[in-house]
Amino acid sequence: MSFYEKLNALNITLPVVAVPVAAYVMHAQMGNTVFLSGHIAKKDGKVWVGQLGKDMMTAEGNLAARAIAIDMIATLQDACGGDLNRVKRIVKVMSLVNSTPDYTEQHLVTNGASELIAEVFGAQGKHARSAFGVAQIPMGACVEIEMIVEIA
Repeated sequence: MSFYEKLNALNITLPVVAVPVAAYVMHAQMGNTVFLSGHIAKKDGKVWVGQLGKDMMTAEGNLAARAIAIDMIATLQDACGGDLNRVKRIVKVMSLVNSTPDYTEQHLVTNGASELIAEVFGAQGKHARSAFGVAQIPMGACVEIEMIVEIA
């Protein structure tokens, strides 16, 4: 099953690629490696604001991370010239979770993105990962995720 068939089976339609809101690009390529800039969580087209351990539960953060993964796949498709079949391997995912000092489930929040990436990309989607708790994310977003990908 192709990546596109998997997206279709999951009833996922890729959104329009986001436009940077500051002095950066959404992706940069060096050789066969693509670096995706941090994507923040969005809900209903607006920044998904919240802090884990204060006004958000882990399950909601997990959904936010999954939503980010969908946006990142759209950006990755753009980086691949419109063809996700160029993806050889998702190498690394780094997640920042807006959380209180005593919140310790950042890894479970980040699973929302990691699990979707594995569903779509199969063995090529198994990646190294870091998940950090941070005091704040731009615009009050609950989660921000970036990714490194090898392409053909």
